[in-house]
Amino acid sequence: MMTLDKIGIQDRFAWEKKGYKLPCFDREKMIAATKENPFWVHFGAGNLFRAFQANVVQRLLNEGVLDRGLVVVEGFDHEIIEKVYFPHDNLSVLVTLKADGSVEKTVIGSIAEALVLEREQTASFQRLKEIFAKDSLQMVSFTITEKGYSLVDGKGMLLESVAADFEAGPQAAMSSIGKVTALLYARYQSGKKPIAMVSMDNCSHNGDKLRDAVYAFAEVWTQNHLVEEGFLEYVQSKDKAAFPWTMIDKITPRPDASVEEMLKKDQISGLEPVITSKNTYVAPFVNAEECEYLVIEDVFPNGRQALDKGGLIFTERETVDKVEKMKVCTCLNPLHTALAIFGCLLGYQKISDEMQDAALRKLVERIGYEEGLPVATNPVILNPKDFLGTVLKVRIPNPFMPDTPQRIATDTSQKLAIRFGETIKAYHASKQYHVSDLKMIPLVFAGWIRYLMAVDDAGRSFVLSPDPLLETLCPYVAGIRLGKTADVETQIRPILQNKAIFGVDLYEVGMAKTVCDDFRELIAGTGAVRNFLQRI
Repeated sequence: MMTLDKIGIQDRFAWEKKGYKLPCFDREKMIAATKENPFWVHFGAGNLFRAFQANVVQRLLNEGVLDRGLVVVEGFDHEIIEKVYFPHDNLSVLVTLKADGSVEKTVIGSIAEALVLEREQTASFQRLKEIFAKDSLQMVSFTITEKGYSLVDGKGMLLESVAADFEAGPQAAMSSIGKVTALLYARYQSGKKPIAMVSMDNCSHNGDKLRDAVYAFAEVWTQNHLVEEGFLEYVQSKDKAAFPWTMIDKITPRPDASVEEMLKKDQISGLEPVITSKNTYVAPFVNAEECEYLVIEDVFPNGRQALDKGGLIFTERETVDKVEKMKVCTCLNPLHTALAIFGCLLGYQKISDEMQDAALRKLVERIGYEEGLPVATNPVILNPKDFLGTVLKVRIPNPFMPDTPQRIATDTSQKLAIRFGETIKAYHASKQYHVSDLKMIPLVFAGWIRYLMAVDDAGRSFVLSPDPLLETLCPYVAGIRLGKTADVETQIRPILQNKAIFGVDLYEVGMAKTVCDDFRELIAGTGAVRNFLQRI
């Protein structure tokens, strides 16, 4: 049996015989150099980090472009570090699942140091303060999810931990962003050294979300005389603390059982997934798609390494924004949402299987090519038509990516405005195009309202995916039954008028009638969804 640790990978022949790519650099030398002069600290030790950022650095280490690796920090669930990183000497296996059916297996060894963001673990936090004081540190990045930057609860009230930190100051901060700001304060105290604070989370204008959270702490601590007055000026100065925008795109689902079995057949021991006390499902291996994009606003006050040689794209803020709009509003996210809605109604369990369904494939092709692309934002550095083609021909059809329509259908009410509403607005404002030209987008809206009935196309009930508006929306469709189409418009009118959901009032832009007509078709009886999709 082979073991995934620094001793186990010394038997290069055994690993390479079974098709694994191993680190092609002196790992001990890299670890020593990184600890002495770290250049990149990343918060968020999950699947995306190991599949993307750590792999980019590994390739550059192999090529001799870099001589130092990464420091990773976990602030939400320290068991990830203790149960997955430490037992394997910070090594992991990346299994890249390609659309052509081939598999690429890589042992990732670019992580030099793994730490937890816990004050109770004094040595770890002290080590972080040392790292933040280093002249060599250029970038601190984050994949902590969008809610990781929020300082308030669902009612807009300050989180208890944040309120306590506002009073306690940097010496005793306990919330995640509080501790990050405390570490930034340590860098300020070490000589007001410049740094780029880079959110790499998949949310719009992510740099602003991180900046606003850090500013809030710096302002309150300054007002409460818990930090030097110069600290606020430091975090607000772009030539000292920059908060660039980024756009990231790579699918890394939870560790898949079929991948685990494949690795077991290679006789690698100890790769079983772990479910932590915080219900994080994590394993010493990561499975991911081959495609990846990371576009970063090029604002690095302490300089940066040549990460562009590893495929990262550095550009100005306006272009980052355009790439995000291209992806979210036209070329990827709308297609995912359409497949999620109709996948749930038609009983699919994998998004990739839906692309084998001619009617569903045609639906998303028309949403992308015919309706979205004509008004798509063109960032130039990525061609929208090429990006869309990769999505439709490589990414979504990839049979090895175990993504489900049920997962993607989560929070759909929060997604429709940006994923489809922007296209509707563009058509409404255009002299060349007309809202009446749109046929597939109103069908998606009708399909979503049909989905809210929680009855599939065969007439069977199913569980709706989590969504904050279910309690508000479901009562509107509660009295609607398959086969009874009279007066449904009266019942669903409040949904169609809701600008917060669609980004527009569908009556005001002239789309409501089309949605209602489509909805009637979809509730005509069992099998009506399938029949309508095939007919159009």
